[in-house]
Amino acid sequence: MKITLTGCGMGTPGSLTGEAREALREADLIIGAPRLLQSLPEGSCKNRLASTKPDDILQKIDHSGAVRVCVAYSGDTGFYSGAQSLSRLLEGRPDVEWRVIPGVSSLAYFAARAGFGWQGVRTVSAHGRQCSAPAYLREGDPVFFLTGGALGPAELCRQLCGAGMQDARVTVGEELSYPGESIIRGTAGELAVREFKPLSVMLAQWDGGEPPVPGIPDGEWIRGTVPMTKQEVRAAALAKLRVRRGDTLYDVGAGTGAVSVELAIAAGHGEVYAVEQEEDACALIRQNSKKFHVANLHLICGRAPEALKELPAPDAVFVGGSGGALRNILEAVLQKKHSVRVCISAIAVETLSEALTGMRELGFTGLDVAQISVSRAREAGPYHMMMAQNPVFLISGVGP
Repeated sequence: MKITLTGCGMGTPGSLTGEAREALREADLIIGAPRLLQSLPEGSCKNRLASTKPDDILQKIDHSGAVRVCVAYSGDTGFYSGAQSLSRLLEGRPDVEWRVIPGVSSLAYFAARAGFGWQGVRTVSAHGRQCSAPAYLREGDPVFFLTGGALGPAELCRQLCGAGMQDARVTVGEELSYPGESIIRGTAGELAVREFKPLSVMLAQWDGGEPPVPGIPDGEWIRGTVPMTKQEVRAAALAKLRVRRGDTLYDVGAGTGAVSVELAIAAGHGEVYAVEQEEDACALIRQNSKKFHVANLHLICGRAPEALKELPAPDAVFVGGSGGALRNILEAVLQKKHSVRVCISAIAVETLSEALTGMRELGFTGLDVAQISVSRAREAGPYHMMMAQNPVFLISGVGP
C-alpha cells in the first residue's frame, strides 16, 4: 500500500502544485476534509471519503482495499497541519510505503497577496486552541495568526485592545484564493468591531513591542506611597522562581504590582494572580497592569491565604508580603501543588527565620538563601555618592 500526504494549498485548484495534482489523479482513494474534497481539480480520483482525524483516516484506509491512497490537507503539510500527526502513526507501519508532498502555505499565499515579506514573522495557530495575542505582539516581531473557532480576527483584536494595544497594525486575509478573497487593513481598535468570515488569517504588529527583559527600571512604575520590590530584587526573584512561558503564578502581597507585571511578561502564555488586601495598592496594580499592557494578570483583592482558595494550582509563588500569615500561606500553596516553586522576600531577620523554619518543617527541598545589597549613585555637586538601599533576603525552595 502506498499513502501520499498531500498539501493542497488554499483549497482551490489554482493553488495546487503539479506534484499534488499528479498524486490526486493517480490515487485509488482520496481522504480529506469535506471542503477540500469538493474543490479538487478535474481528473482527480472520484473515490473520496471525508475524514480529518488520524486514527479514523487509517481505519478507513485499512478497510478500503485501496492500493494508492492520497490524504489531502489544506495549506502546507509542514505548517500547522494534521499531516504531522498522521506521519507519526505511519512511522509504526512497516507494511505501508508513504511520502509527503508540500503545498502552498496560507502564510506564503497571504504574504504575496498583501505584499509583505514573511522572513522574521512569528507564526501562531489560534485555530481551536487558547492563544494570547498580546503576549506574542509584546515580543516585538510581526505575528501571523491562523484563526478559527472561537478566536477569529475580531476576537484577537479585542484581546489586543484589552491589553492597551488598540493601535497595533493589523492585516486580515479572508477566503484566500476563493472568489470572495479580500485583504483588510486597519488598527486593532478598528477591526475589533468588524465581522470576518470563518476562513481568515491575520498579521499584526505593535510598534510598542520589545523583547521582555527582567528588571524594569524603578522609575517607570506608578508607585504612590506603597512599598515596591526594587529592580534588582525583581530580576533575582524571577531567576529564583525559574519562570516559564506557560506557568500559573501567584504574587502574594503584590503591593504596586511590580513583581506581578514582571511575572506576567515572563510567563506571557500563562496566568498571574496578584493577591493584595490594601485598596490603594490594588488601584496601583490596576494602573501598572494597564501601563505595561499585560492581559494575563488577574487582581485578587483579599487577604492570603483565604484569597487563594478559588485560584488554580500554581507552578510558582512569590511572597512579597504575608501579613503575619507566612506559614499558613505556605501550607495553602502546598495543598494546591506539592512541587510548587516558592520565593519569599524578607527584609527583617525575623521573617527570614520564620521562612526558613516553615519551609524546612513543610519539607521544601533545595532551600536557598540569598542576600541582595544594592547601592545607587546619587549626585552630590560635581561628585556621585553611593547610597545603600535596605538589604533584602530571598528564600527559595521547591515543595516536596
